[in-house]
Amino acid sequence: MTRHFATCPLCEATCGIAVDLAEDASISGIRGDDLDPFSGGYICPKAYGLKALTEDPDRLRRPLRRVGRDFAEVSWDEALTEAAGRLASVRERHGADAVAIYLGNPSAHSLDAMLYGPALVRALGTRQRYSASSADQLPKMVSAGLMFGRALAIPIPDLDRTQRLLILGGNPVVSNGSLMTAPDVKRRLDDIQRRGGAVIAVDPRRSETAERASEHHFIRPGTDALFLLAMIEALFAGDRVRLGAAAGRVRGLDQVRALAAGFPAERVADRCGIAAATIRRLAREHADAESAACYGRIGTTCQEFGTLASWAVDVVNILTGNLDRAGGAMFTSPAALPGRNRRRSGVRFGRFHSRVLGLPEMFGELPVATLADEILTPGDGQVRALVTVAGNPLLSAPNAGRLAEAVAGLELRVAVDIYINETTRLADIILPPPGPLERAGYDLALYQLAVRNMAKFSPPVLPRDADRPAEWEILLALAKGVQGMGAAPLAAADDLVARELVAREVGDLVERDPDALGGMSATEVLAALGDRRGPARLVDLLVRLGPHGDRFGRVPGGLDLDALLARPHGVDLGPLVPCLDDKLGTGDGQIDLAPAAIAADVPRLAASLDRPPPEVVLIGRRHLRSNNSWMHNLTPLIKGPDRCTLLVHPNDAARLRLRDGGRARVTSRVGEVVAPVEVTDEVMPGVVSLPHGFGHDQPDSRLGVAARHAGVNVNVLSDDAAIDVPSGNAAFNGVAVTIAAAD
Repeated sequence: MTRHFATCPLCEATCGIAVDLAEDASISGIRGDDLDPFSGGYICPKAYGLKALTEDPDRLRRPLRRVGRDFAEVSWDEALTEAAGRLASVRERHGADAVAIYLGNPSAHSLDAMLYGPALVRALGTRQRYSASSADQLPKMVSAGLMFGRALAIPIPDLDRTQRLLILGGNPVVSNGSLMTAPDVKRRLDDIQRRGGAVIAVDPRRSETAERASEHHFIRPGTDALFLLAMIEALFAGDRVRLGAAAGRVRGLDQVRALAAGFPAERVADRCGIAAATIRRLAREHADAESAACYGRIGTTCQEFGTLASWAVDVVNILTGNLDRAGGAMFTSPAALPGRNRRRSGVRFGRFHSRVLGLPEMFGELPVATLADEILTPGDGQVRALVTVAGNPLLSAPNAGRLAEAVAGLELRVAVDIYINETTRLADIILPPPGPLERAGYDLALYQLAVRNMAKFSPPVLPRDADRPAEWEILLALAKGVQGMGAAPLAAADDLVARELVAREVGDLVERDPDALGGMSATEVLAALGDRRGPARLVDLLVRLGPHGDRFGRVPGGLDLDALLARPHGVDLGPLVPCLDDKLGTGDGQIDLAPAAIAADVPRLAASLDRPPPEVVLIGRRHLRSNNSWMHNLTPLIKGPDRCTLLVHPNDAARLRLRDGGRARVTSRVGEVVAPVEVTDEVMPGVVSLPHGFGHDQPDSRLGVAARHAGVNVNVLSDDAAIDVPSGNAAFNGVAVTIAAAD
């Protein structure tokens, strides 16, 4: 038996794992890595699912081509050549924007996809770019970009030192953070209370996190921005505004005061469902705490006022002096961060707009809520082909039924995926990458959101079949094929990617600090990276140029890839440290407390107070054993009681004549599902809940285990016309529905 150390890639926690392999390279066991300095041996059930994923008979190992209603295996050369050639043909006949690309959530957990996915996007040359971001955290990225000048300049709660944590719309006990990478959140939350602090959960559901909190307050879905603005108004009214580290670094303070003045606690209390006195108390206690952090997650982002709520979270932290201070909301100093030395220029949105609804581009992407419009609406630029990379938008996007009809009518569908799932069942060509344990790992994105500065590079744990390309090779082969360079060696294309990244990163660093590399040119830097290829070479570059790097020998003891490989459990780079000046990317180096695009949405929020609220609204939820829809095909993670149930409060159940264990018909403007009822007081009256990621009842899918736990697709109910206006993000929470017994 041999033991290998790696990082679990199945959620945002980045827990260290120890994988034991038998002589035949099969997995004999997976356990937590006790020597991992971040997770300290903790793992959740998902890590055990890696063995089932590796051995899953439904997982694809060979490329597939559609033949009628079925698929046939083809060689890799044949599959890649045909996929690239047909994509190039669509571009040639209809223009680059006739091809859309969608990057799914697992891409953020794949080093290959993070570093080489952009090469495919650039090769396609399309403006029809979509990702799971606009079905998840985009409002937070927009508000952070507008306030701090960078998309991922997201302040992270300093969990290990804070005395008070206010959580809105998040369930970190189940998610292990999410935009707050933190293994073993249960222990970290308990530690806050053990040291005399408090954890306050504000959520329409008494979640697993709320159960452990010091106090929990039900809030009506979609009213988080009202609640937070009332807190902000209370801070001004109570003379409790203290900017702390942000003093002298903000503009727009008076404008924030004026915006909040329209939302006193007494005005919003009835709509939020939280008493005015409670709102004012929470504001006062947040300001008076020794240290405090306000944190909002998917309940605050995936709603009608997602950007306003995301912005208000950071405003509360700034006004109480908790930004960029120990125990407050802080920024990370990750070892590898592409573009960290780029000149301050802020963010720009709307460089192009969606063809049908005119929605602005955000960080180079369009909102997935409008993908069906772009496919179904005839005219110049109509989408005729779709590439999906580790994505299942027919389960994850709003109004999933309409999007499924749209995708079924496309001329071409190419998928890079390990399963025939609800989306890839419609594909013409499926290119399955190796599994997570067959590729190198470095959490390039997640370490930018971690509650502690960490670095860890893991070589592949399992050998890859000799004739099977790595994921980065699949993406790069498609990219060069689409560009008509299919005959060019893959190594030459990889060198081009490396050369472009080196030129950009070295140029940015030297512009910021002319002596940083002692006069080394980009060509010399590329040569100094040696003979490595693929993601390993690029990670070596980013680490060496990063804040903890060796700068190619100019910083003794600094990190490079060899130093990371020598420490397989990971490198602890210490707690978060104040670094506001380094993180600000605005042109004038100031925090914009009242960005114009955000302030312009406040009247829409005020108008919502005059609308009668829906009688019943729908929210989502997640489970510790699940993160994405494909995990439902793993027996260790899906076994047990039915999880796809409709949570209904007893008062609503009595009024609607629903019984526990019965069935209810749930109808929205765009769709209808029938789900089993679970009567419980863990949801507040007027709120029902269905989990995300189910709906495995499509006859052409090949997910044998998931099909036995099919459940219903909650996004058949999600309305693609209901979006957060500033970002275009889909509003999955607070969907108006009607409920009727279906027994």
